This record gives sequence, structure tokens and C-alpha cells, in this order.
Amino acid sequence: MKKFLMFLLLVSNIALAQMEYTPVDHPVYDFLKRMSLKDYITGYNSGSLPISRNRISNYLIELKNHRDKLSGTDRKILDDFLVEYSYDVNKNLANSYSFFSDVKSFSIFRDDKQKYAYAYNDSNVSFFWDVTGYLSQKNSKADSLGNNSIALGEIGTRFRGTLFGSVGYYLRMSNGQKLTGKQKDIDYAIAVNPKLQANTKFRYEGNNFDTYEGYIRYATDGEWLSLTAGKEAMTYGFGYVDKLFLSTNSVPFSFLRLEMNYKSLQYSFMYGSLKGDSLGRDIPSKSIATHRVDVGFGKAFRFGFWESIIISDNFFNFTYLNPLSFLRSSDYNAGENTGGNKNNALMGLDCEVHPLKDVSFQSSLLIDDLNFSTLFNNKKGDSPANDNRFAYQLGVLWSDAFGIPTFTAALEYTKLTPFIYTHRTNKSQYTNWALPLGHDLPPNSDEIALKLGMNVYNRLKLNLTYQHQRSASKIVMNGDTLIANYGGDINRGDGDVVRDNVFLAGDRVDRDIVNFGFVWQPVRQFFLDFSYKFIYYNLLYNSTNKKDNYLSGTFRVDF
Repeated sequence: MKKFLMFLLLVSNIALAQMEYTPVDHPVYDFLKRMSLKDYITGYNSGSLPISRNRISNYLIELKNHRDKLSGTDRKILDDFLVEYSYDVNKNLANSYSFFSDVKSFSIFRDDKQKYAYAYNDSNVSFFWDVTGYLSQKNSKADSLGNNSIALGEIGTRFRGTLFGSVGYYLRMSNGQKLTGKQKDIDYAIAVNPKLQANTKFRYEGNNFDTYEGYIRYATDGEWLSLTAGKEAMTYGFGYVDKLFLSTNSVPFSFLRLEMNYKSLQYSFMYGSLKGDSLGRDIPSKSIATHRVDVGFGKAFRFGFWESIIISDNFFNFTYLNPLSFLRSSDYNAGENTGGNKNNALMGLDCEVHPLKDVSFQSSLLIDDLNFSTLFNNKKGDSPANDNRFAYQLGVLWSDAFGIPTFTAALEYTKLTPFIYTHRTNKSQYTNWALPLGHDLPPNSDEIALKLGMNVYNRLKLNLTYQHQRSASKIVMNGDTLIANYGGDINRGDGDVVRDNVFLAGDRVDRDIVNFGFVWQPVRQFFLDFSYKFIYYNLLYNSTNKKDNYLSGTFRVDF
């Protein structure tokens, strides 16, 4: 009888495992990264995100065993996450609070439990309904964008849960409204916010905007295999300040994703649909396919291989849907290319080393084009000319830096050679909505970045980032004829064989960027976000300079 009851308990726990993702911008990922550097959790991989709530809850359970070793602030942060993930950890709603389940005693300012508009579970199904919203004021005093002031408001809802312990579902939808501001203020908001750049309704109507993410995800017991169809933000790469391979610098896109995990080996395949244009003209079809393999060697070393291809003017081809293939070779055998490559293939290698407690190093190499015959010679007279394009990244991350609990410091150098991410057709560039899918730097640039973060206490996180960037770009036209392109515009890759491929050739601009911000949660699920950004432009090509100041304050709720 005792064994039978234990079996029922095991089956119940399996059935209630939450298979939906935790979004990539959730603060739990930074916390888990720090805890992995302190060797309190094992197997955590920041090179491929997001991961499921089930896996995150397992990490939190693992951290409970090291609770006495944590600093006072980290213990409180852990306690906050254990409340937020209480259903995932405890398999019940005892530490949750639902408005429609208990209208009379519900308090929006209750701080000891996770609040929901409605929550339900049984042995087969879990369902959580949340309401979200924010009020935001954004101002600029900028030489480049002018003086602007705009107030935005947004209200939305979110549904998530898991069916029969194997099918996770998620839907977030919202509607936003311009509360104050003129057309020039709308143009400013669009210029600095990727979500608004990708919202044609706001761009042309200027009053409201809507956003959504949603997906269905099937996962086996233990998540050794999962299949996701939908729209959600993803990242690939170990970058500590920004990522070379796949980042959040654009907006989420629709995709089909296959993941496989076995011990220290992780594999993922993704096929998605992008929004494309060619010099301002819409492209009817633009897609992306990617593969990524991560291998961990103990606690100290992790290696990753990534490849991707951007496919334009092809609504669908099963060639790219093969999860076990080499994408560049697949493209050559797709039966479409006649003397030139209309699709854009990229490949990347990265690794992360964790030699000491609290410290890790990462290095990343992205290869856009590679020709060994001209590897160190990109003169225009060679054939093929200018056929090597790379991006490099080196970074170090230090948790509890200088012995200060919760203080994290990251230092990272990134270099993008001319024409990286671009394509000669101007159709297959590595972009979505004309925004970079990879690093935020333009091609023909480099950057050294310092990122500092600290939890003053469990509900107040401070961030400070300094970036020094060097960029060069220049396009010379004679009427409609391109005379020269120096390779500094991600949305223009033609003309790469016209002149020598020289790093930082063109109109040189240096930028110094300081970004300070904090997130304060005075009461559970109520947030105050503040950010200030200063950019100093040194326009070396004409001996002038510009200064931009951006200020943003947001009050948001999430329950």
C-alpha cells in the first residue's frame, strides 16, 4: 500500500509539471546565472533561452538545499521566487491568491502570496489568468531626435498553464494607447522602442498599438524532447552584455522549434517567419532556420555550435525544415541558386569557461562568409572579393565582485567587420522588421562594454552600463547607381565587391553611452522602472559632436 501511494504521488507530480516557458526578460535568469557561478546549481545553460517553468522550479528546489550559504539578500530573492513559482515547486495553490476564487478577501496589495486574476488546477490541468498594465512617461532632449515628451498606457491579459503534464500553453495580448504627445513624439517613441517599430498601426495611426506572444509546447517527461509552435522571444549565445547569434534587439517572430536534451547535451532546431524589406520595399516572404548544439564538460566548460540561414522569396521549402542537416549545404542543394547565393547563411562557435567560483569567461565567433583562399586578403581585385565577414566577442562575468554580495560586473569586447549580417541581395539580411536579430552594433563597428548590477535589497535592483563604440558607414550614390558602400548599414549589403574591405573605413563616429536604471518592487507584483540614457557622439568625419539624453519612468502591474 505504501509503495502504491508513493507511485500515485510520483504520477501526480509528473502530471502537474509546468511545461510553459518563462520569458527571456524575467529576472530569474540573472539570479540563476549568479547561482550557477557560485556552484549552487548544476547544468544551467544561459546560451539557449528561454527554459520551462518546470526546469526553473527544479533549480529553485536545488537552491533551497544551499539556503544557509546564501547572503541575506539572496535568501530573500530566493524566497520571492519560491512564492512566484510556488505552484511549480509545491504542486498546489496554497501559496497563491486568486481574485475570482475569493473576491471578498482578495487584496491587490497582499505581499505574502502570488496573486492571480484566476487560478485553477486539478490532477490533469493547470490554468492561470493574469492581468497586466503600465503607465509610462518618456522624454528626450536630444540633438539627433529632438526634444520630445510622450505618455503611453497599456493594458493586457495573459493565459498560461499545462495540460496533462505535457502540453504547455501561453498567450499574452495587450492594447496600448498614446495618452499625450504629438506626431514627432510618436516618431521618437518608435525610434527607441523595437516593439513600437514593429507596430504599423501605431506608426500610421499614431494613437494605439497592440502586441502579443503565444504558443503551444509539447514536452515529454523529463523534457528530453519538446516541440513548440508559436511566437515568443528567444536568445542564443553566451554574451553577457549583448548576444551575437540571436538576441532581443528585434521583436519576437513566429516559429516551430524542436528541442532535445540528454544530460549535458542540448540541441535545438527552429524554423521561423520574419518581416522583411529590401531598401524600404516589403518582401512577401522571409524565413529563418537555425540549429544549435550545446555540450557541457563538467562544471568548468561549455561549448556551443550554431548555424542559421535567412531565406527570402520562398514561402516554404522542406529542405530547411530538416532538423538534422547542415544549412549551408542544404541551401546549395535546394535547387534554387543559379550562380549566386540569394540566401544568407551564418555559422557560430562559442564557449564558456568557469575556472573559478564566481567567475566565468565567454568567447564567441560568428562567421557570415568564409573563403579560405582570401582569408587574410580582402582586396577588391581578388576573386571572389571581400568574401570573409566575421564578428568576435570576448567577455568576463564576475559575481559578488570585489566581495560585495549580489554585485555583478561584466566586461565585454565585440567586433563586427564590414558587411556582417548583411546580404548582397538586400533581401536576406539578418534582420526582422529591419532590426538586428543579433548584436545591436551596426556592421563595421566595435565596442567595449562594462555592465554593473546590484540588488540593494531583494526588491530593488540597480543597473549601470557603459559602452564605448566605434563605427563607420558611408554610401556613395550617383543617381540610382551605387558607387561605394563601406559596409556599415545592416540593411544594405550591395556594393561589397566595389572597394577594399577595410575595418572602420567610411564616415567614422565614436559613441560613449551611459545607461542607468533601477527596478523597484515595493509590493509584490507592483513595479517602478526608471532609466536614464546619455549618448555622446563624436562625429570624427566632420569634427562635430552631438549629445542625446533620454529619460523614462514606468509604473506597471502584473497579476
